[in-house]
Parts: sequence; C-alpha cells; structure tokens
Amino acid sequence: MPQKGRDMMTLLLLLLFLCETQSWAASKPNFVLLMADDLGIGDPGCYGNKTLRTPNIDRLARGGVKLTQHLAASPLCTPSRAAFMTGRYPVRSGMASQSQVGVFLFSASSGGLPPSEITFAKLLKDQGYSTALIGKWHLGISCHDPGDFCHHPTSHGFDYFHGLPLTNMRDCKLGEGSVFTAAFRLLVLLPMQLIALALLTLVVLKWLGLFRAPPCAFLFLFLLATLLLGLLLGFLHYFRPLNCFLMRNRDITQQPMSYDNLTQRLTADAAHFLRRMHVEMRWRALQSCVLEARGRDADAGQDRRREEKGMTEDEMLRWHHRLHGHEFENAETPFLLVLSFLHMHTALFSSKDFAGKSQHGSYGDAAEEMDWSVGQILDVLDELKLANNTLVYFSSDQGAHVEEVTVKGEVQGGSNGIYKGGKANNWEGGIRVPGIVRWPGVIQAGLEIDEPTSNMDIFPTVAKLAGSPLPQDRVIDGRDLMPLLQMRTQRSEHEFLFHYCNSYLNAVRWHPPNSTSIWKAFFFTPKFSPEGANGCFDTHVCFCYGQYVTYHDPPLLFEISRDPRERNPLTPTSEPRFWEILEAMQEAAARHARTLQDVPNQLSLGNLMWKPWLQLCCSSLGLSCQCDREDQDGRHSP
Repeated sequence: MPQKGRDMMTLLLLLLFLCETQSWAASKPNFVLLMADDLGIGDPGCYGNKTLRTPNIDRLARGGVKLTQHLAASPLCTPSRAAFMTGRYPVRSGMASQSQVGVFLFSASSGGLPPSEITFAKLLKDQGYSTALIGKWHLGISCHDPGDFCHHPTSHGFDYFHGLPLTNMRDCKLGEGSVFTAAFRLLVLLPMQLIALALLTLVVLKWLGLFRAPPCAFLFLFLLATLLLGLLLGFLHYFRPLNCFLMRNRDITQQPMSYDNLTQRLTADAAHFLRRMHVEMRWRALQSCVLEARGRDADAGQDRRREEKGMTEDEMLRWHHRLHGHEFENAETPFLLVLSFLHMHTALFSSKDFAGKSQHGSYGDAAEEMDWSVGQILDVLDELKLANNTLVYFSSDQGAHVEEVTVKGEVQGGSNGIYKGGKANNWEGGIRVPGIVRWPGVIQAGLEIDEPTSNMDIFPTVAKLAGSPLPQDRVIDGRDLMPLLQMRTQRSEHEFLFHYCNSYLNAVRWHPPNSTSIWKAFFFTPKFSPEGANGCFDTHVCFCYGQYVTYHDPPLLFEISRDPRERNPLTPTSEPRFWEILEAMQEAAARHARTLQDVPNQLSLGNLMWKPWLQLCCSSLGLSCQCDREDQDGRHSP
C-alpha cells in the first residue's frame, strides 16, 4: 500500500476510534448480576466477617453501595429466584408451595416458572440486549414433553444458558449423603422394619403352634421387602445422572456433572461472554461510525478515491476487526449477564487451589473460591474498560443454611451474623442477605444504606435503566432502586413488605412514612428443634404449617430498627401503640391479599413428582445417561 494510503487509513482509524468512544458513552448500561446460593450475610468481610477472606466482594462494596437491609422475597431457592427474575412475590406466579416441599428436587418435574411470567431478561432482550445465564437455574425445564422446554432459561429471555438446570445438592456428589434421608426412613426403612416384625411374628406363632401362615404369606412379605430394597438401590444409583447434569442452551453437555474445576469452567465461560460482547460493541460502533460518515459524504468520488488508495471502508473495517482476533458477527448490544453461583449450597466443593486453604473448613474453601470468581469477572470488566458502563449487583438468594451439619459434626452452613434463624424461615437470618450495587460514576462509592430493599427490586431497576416500560397487565412488587442508590431520596419506596413461608403469609414488615421505626409482625413462627437451637435441626429445614409452627394471636411484634436480633417481642405494656401498629399491618396484609389471583400451583405434588417421560438423557442406553461434552477450560460460548 502506498505511504499516502497508509496515512489515510491511519487517520480514518483514529476518527473511527473517536466515533466508537462517543458511541459507547451514549449506549445503554450493561448489567452483571451475581447471585450466590445460601451465602449468609455474616460471611463476606464487608459485612463484618474477620476470618473468611472475601477481598473481591469487599472490593465491590468499596466501589459501590452496600445495602444492610436487603431482603430475599422468600427464604428458599426456587421461590426466591422466581421473585428475583420477575419482580413479583412468588405466590403470584404459583412458585410457592402449599406443602412441605418448597423447591424442585427432580429435573423431570413438570412445574416451573410459567411461560406467562415476564423476566427482566425478556424485557432487556426486547430492548436489544444480549442475555446470558451461567450457573444455577432451579426454575424448571419442561411442561408436557422433554422437548418443549417451556420453563427453560432460553424460554424466559436468555439467549445463552450454560449451567445446572436443577440445583446442586448432596446427592450430586458421591460420599456427601442425601437430602432424602428422612424420606428413606419413612418410605423404606420403616416399612422394612414392619415387614421384618411381621415375618418374625409369623415364625414365632408357627413355632408356638398358635397359627400356621400359608407359605404364600412368607413369599409375599419377602417379595415386598425385595421390591422396597430394589427401589431404594435404584434411586441411589440413578438419581445423580438423572438430576445432576450441565446444559449448554438446550443440550446436555455433562451427565452426571463433574465438580472438577467446575467453578473455573463456569467463570471462564462468563468471562468469554463478556469478551465477546466487548468485541461486538466495538464492531457495532465501527459500523455506525462508517454509516454516519457515508451519510455525510456527499461526493461519491470520495469513495472512488479511497478505493484507489488501496482499501475500501468495508475492507478497512474487516481488517480492523481481524486485528482483534475476531470475525464479523451480527452484534446485539449491550448485554445482561447473570452469573448464578452453585456456591454455597451443599454439596460443598472447591478446586485444589482452594481446598484446605481457609479457616472455615470446606465451607470457607468454597466461599473463597466463589470470591475468586467474583474477582475474575470484575477484572475482565476493568480490562475491557466496561466497568464505567456496567451496573454490577451481588447478592444471595436467601440466608445461610444453619442446619447443614455433617454426621461427623462439620458445620457446612454459613454465618448469618447477629441475626436469628436462617434458610427456610423468615427470621432475619433467613431473609436478610448481602446486597451490593456498583456503577462507577453513577452511584457514589462507599455508601451504606439501611433502608428496606428487596431482591425483587432488581427487575424494575434494570428495566428502567434499559429503557423498557414495566408490564401493565400484572402487579410488580419490586421498586426502582436508583433514587435510593443515587441519594435522590433517603427512604425506600417499600412501606410494607410481606414475608412468605412457602405460600403462607408469615410476617409483615412496616416502615411508616416520616418514621425511623421498622416493625415486623409474625403470624406464626417455626418451632426450632431441639429446644434452644437456632434452627430446625431435627427436620433439616423449618416447615411452614401444622405441628411444625406456633401460631400467634395477637401476632408477635418486633421493632427491627431497635431489635434486629428479634429477641424482645413487644407487648401492649412495652409499646403503647401496640394495637395501633398491628391494626395497620393487618390492614396492609388484607389489602395485599386482595391483589392475589388464583394461579396454578407449580409446586403441587403432581408438578413436583418425577415424570419418566420428561427425563432428559444425553444417551439412548436406558437410564445410564453418561456423557461428557464439556470444554474443560470452559471457554466455549456462542
């Protein structure tokens, strides 16, 4: 190429770079939403932990706003995540159980987030965003046949999904025990004991000459015992491959899933998504710049002269793009990335780089590995100079699972700090979770806000920032966080918040206007067991009705703003406005109840049970379901 042509190309590239920079500055914000699983508010260093190392979560908090009264809409995974995705209490979408089982336990269940629900991913996709979910989903897969994927992330607005469609659990990792232990005792061990007692009784009666049972009775009892034992062994053998698998979009990539470098694989894929989005944004900006330049070029001879100098605009753009190691792609910008960690749900796992390195056993190792993953994402945003145009949110779907203790006595649940209770109940330890929001230059760094906020608030917040109107045909319970985060208001828009235990209204929170008080009234509370414990250790989680709870009439009232540990229930003697406060909260609950509509229960027994015809399997060899198509470095994404 002649020297004059090279000079012209250099000048044009400089002009294009300036145009590209202006285009980025005017673009919509990107969103990176980081959701931990069962991480307690007492676990990160920025919330007071002195011995668990979380430098990257702490770094995120220093650069943004730390919410100290951030609340999960439910203390269980499935309903909490449904609320997070839709901005609505889970009872509105049927994602709140009426039985003891409040989450999906089988991949081949027919329940899930209804197709009629609108997620923030759907809204952002309609605004031209590229959307990805990497990690845990736990909101269902299919409805009627294994190919409809009606509940799948790709049916709810995500262009790309790579992760676990169900949830991480003990049964997924060999040697870690089972979440079905109580069910085994009730459905297998107890019947086996009864069968053994019946056989022994028949033998004794026959020996004493009091009763001679026919041989078929012995045969029947023996066959029944064999059947029960066979079902138990079959369940233990097949549960892991049938329920613990990874998918990429709608294809199974690893069945059963391997924990080897799993965090590294998912993190690398998330980083690759960010890099790909960065390239597409640059290409989009360059395309726009050239189109604008062509529009201003009134003299067609300019194009001919540029060709004579050896390079057309299109060739120049392609050359510039190849210089960065990428081929042309149709760009959809900006982006939404939801990185939904499998940590800290049991089974706990960590790679060799983190195993045995923390002061808190396997839980600490896993937490520090998750923190490393957060750091990797923040580093990529900095490297690509995307941080200033990206809102980053970090939270947990509910509080730490305090009842997670192994048979050897190792505590595998996290810390809820000073707060009472934990996962599966609505004491503060179960619903008060970390909440960190960072957006450099838009949200002031280092702020701490002690106003009631909810994980449902992310839905209207990102929708408004992306320029999307909220759906008008349904109630949205979340509130836009930006006025609070930018200190344009000092108060949360949530005067009332409603805390559900499965589908049952458990408690009401009230932050009266022009008052610093925050009141919380419980209609019932779980019976902790054993007596004096801080959880329901006898049942592994707290249940929501019947013999497992204590009903309160009048409701149990606390002033959370003064008694965050919920140790001192108020009485008409200790609080002169006791009855006035309760009346206001009960009226609010009644108004809220009138906004609820009857919807299909997605967590009914029929929707929860395993359905063989919905089972996804990557091989045709019966139920063996063995395959491994995962890229072990995790770099592949579309």
